[in-house]
Amino acid sequence: MKGLLFGLLCAAAGLYAAPLYQKKKDAPAAGIITGADQTDQYISYLKGKRVAVLANPTTIIGNKHLVDSLLKRGVNIVKVFGPEHGFRGNASNGARVGDEKDPVTGINIISLYGAKRKPTAADLADVDLMIYDVQDVGCRFYTNINTLRDLMEACADNDKELMILDRPNPNGYLVDGPILDMRLKSGIGQFPVPIAHGMTIAEFAQMINGEGWTYNKKKCRLRIIPVANYNHDMEYTLPVKPSPNLNTQQSILLYPATCLFEGTILNHGRGTQYPFTVFGSPLLKGKYTFSFTPVSIPGMSETPLYMNKVCYGLDLRNYNVQKLRDTRRINLDWMIELYNAYPDKERFFDRSQSNQIGSIDGLAGVYDFKKQIMAGMSADAIRASWEEGLTAYRKTRSRYLLYP
Repeated sequence: MKGLLFGLLCAAAGLYAAPLYQKKKDAPAAGIITGADQTDQYISYLKGKRVAVLANPTTIIGNKHLVDSLLKRGVNIVKVFGPEHGFRGNASNGARVGDEKDPVTGINIISLYGAKRKPTAADLADVDLMIYDVQDVGCRFYTNINTLRDLMEACADNDKELMILDRPNPNGYLVDGPILDMRLKSGIGQFPVPIAHGMTIAEFAQMINGEGWTYNKKKCRLRIIPVANYNHDMEYTLPVKPSPNLNTQQSILLYPATCLFEGTILNHGRGTQYPFTVFGSPLLKGKYTFSFTPVSIPGMSETPLYMNKVCYGLDLRNYNVQKLRDTRRINLDWMIELYNAYPDKERFFDRSQSNQIGSIDGLAGVYDFKKQIMAGMSADAIRASWEEGLTAYRKTRSRYLLYP
């Protein structure tokens, strides 16, 4: 009953996905129940409606895809919208995805990461209710929040209600990083929030509405099914990898810091089975003993930086991530260390050799970060430059939180 009342108040976010881990000890924290898993809170509301779902492989009830499960429960799903990586998650990072028919269900899939970024009026003409259920990882440069905003705009323009089945943020404890300078607005930064925003997807949706972040500031009608028994400090291991290159819990927890290496000349694990946890370059030979060799991996990284070349650098696969939780800070020491070790410092932030999206300015969200690293500033001094913006953001964020 408590969950139902909470949900009502919030209303006034074939090929099943491979689990991250098989071991029992890696199951989600005891007691946490995702919005999708609380079917008693929303199934009856869906009956008799023409439903569309924005989904990817993280969209699950138990260990089955939500779309497949809802169809078996008699819900009339008329179409599915797919974000980056596609509905079933078989597209590479940044790859354009086309419309298709799902081979498992026969339902039409409309891509929102190809020719268009949001549903058209025609797409929504035969839809009564839209569902958003995609796992997020709590970072500004992770594109799910962009897709959420685009979907909210489409629903608002066409007077459609959006039901969000909320999920925990695995980095929900963390609010850190510079606030995006909106002059650097891009596909990897759309909102004036820090790198780690510390919100679930439903909370972020409320912020989009409240702060007027849709293009015409029109509010979307939201119906939220919140996570039960959850707060932001809880550890949560994702049962399904959120995208092809975030394929371990370690990579997800390091991601707020290590995605910044996409803006450098280093390989950050693309072309290996452990992206965002190893970093290196052929030019670091002799300075580090750890090495790895990036190769082409379909569905993950077809043409990684330094493909088939031995790279030397840092291995963070066994780094104790509890240290991140203890400090509640993005670790900048790795960036500072590797910059200092790199022999050609003028090219450290040069992305001309890579086909990856995003400069260091766009990823950090400010022009100063690169200059601060190059000037030899300490992590504490760099972080001090963020504090004024973070203090204001935390006050804004507090207005939209659903969980302690």
